[in-house]
Amino acid sequence: MLQRAAAIVFAASLFAQQPPAAKPEPAPVVKKHSISLGGKTYNYTTTTGRLPISNDQGEVEAHMFFIAYTLDGAQQKRPLMFSFNGGPGSASVWLHLGVLGPKIVKMQDDGGYPPPPFQLVDNEHSFLPFTDMVFIDPVGTGYSRAARPDLGKKFFGVQGDIQSVGEFIRLWLTRYQRWNSPLYLIGESYGTFRAAGVAGYLVDRGVAFNGVCLISSILNYQTARFAPGNDLPFQLFLPTYTAIAWYHKKLPKDLQGDLREATKEAEQYAIGEYATVLAKGDRLSAAERQKAIDKLNRLTGIDKRFLDQNNLRIEIQRFTKELLREKQTTVGRLDGRLTGVEGLNGELSPEFDPSMTAIRAPYTALFNEYARRELGYESDLHYYILGGGIGPWDYGQGGNNRYAETADALRSAFAKNPYMKLYIGSGFYDLATPYFATEYTFSHMGLPSKYKQQITSKMFEAGHMFYIWKPALGALTRDIEGFVTKP
Repeated sequence: MLQRAAAIVFAASLFAQQPPAAKPEPAPVVKKHSISLGGKTYNYTTTTGRLPISNDQGEVEAHMFFIAYTLDGAQQKRPLMFSFNGGPGSASVWLHLGVLGPKIVKMQDDGGYPPPPFQLVDNEHSFLPFTDMVFIDPVGTGYSRAARPDLGKKFFGVQGDIQSVGEFIRLWLTRYQRWNSPLYLIGESYGTFRAAGVAGYLVDRGVAFNGVCLISSILNYQTARFAPGNDLPFQLFLPTYTAIAWYHKKLPKDLQGDLREATKEAEQYAIGEYATVLAKGDRLSAAERQKAIDKLNRLTGIDKRFLDQNNLRIEIQRFTKELLREKQTTVGRLDGRLTGVEGLNGELSPEFDPSMTAIRAPYTALFNEYARRELGYESDLHYYILGGGIGPWDYGQGGNNRYAETADALRSAFAKNPYMKLYIGSGFYDLATPYFATEYTFSHMGLPSKYKQQITSKMFEAGHMFYIWKPALGALTRDIEGFVTKP
């Protein structure tokens, strides 16, 4: 009897030492909806939940959150578009509630901060009429989480991110039986970096995309890293400085007439004489230096003394602070059209980015309400809309000796899938991913000329999220509809 009691106690102690079993992941929530767009009624289904991401041994290492929109009664060969944003560390909410989805955050017509309480309204320019959509939150964003804290670092880097998103797409196609649908990717900002990498990664695993859409693109970080010994960003950011100065009427009269003429002058100087000026460094003569100061002042509206003191090199934050300093006003990094009032006018960098504050609160509030109220997805987890959920990001570039890039992965995807198309959308006033840096990257990608006819490029007179500017919203949707529906 005593032996039996001891055995029971021993077994109970072993049981107590075992970690509690993980709760099974709830099945995705399926809801029916209806919306009228352009005088036509669309009945559609949303599927909202998380999919498990497993390693080669079958161990679940993460759960990735998604929201899918599928048109009712449509054939399985209807186009299907996977969408994500960037950061790294950003949820998919910006493209979702900014342009693609059937609901949209109502902003001011210029994309400025709307008065609270914020409004989510029907999106007359939604992509729903011509494609099904799946919005993906990478691990550490939105409601997506690593299965254990120690596994997070596996996903917080270029390769782990590409592989996990690629695995999510493979699993989603399998579970929802969409392997032979026309497939598209759309990414914004770091999401374009991810999209290029995923296209290259998945083409080797049997998933070929019909098209990839890059919104505010960055595929090579050498074009955007202001680091000692890397003068390239100073050249490639210059035309955007000119565009923003033009918008705020800081250029000389002869440059204020036409935006495109002003930026063309800046582009020609950037890859011509300015490149030589930067390459010469301290070998510039006094006359050459003064000539460069005069030219940069003409193209940026920045004070000549400030240009001289900063060695003819203006980093983003210094530009956004300095351009309208006399008005105690800064311009946005994401969108140079938008401005904010500073508390301390003597600082070198802005107190905040007015173009970020314009969007963060409206999108955060409305997504959290929309997920529960309309999609029926309930979670007490923090929805990481931008930052807060990821650790340090592993770019894998080994210091400044090698900059992270996925341009070659995109080139490889073209080589292995010769029918793939590419759409590139950029904003004139975007300092996060300047348009001229995008042009530079594609002109140095080594893409054979026969593929260039499959590339569509479009400029918008707005910033990083150019679709929050009302005229750009409809134009972008028309562009992508043609991109998806026309051969």
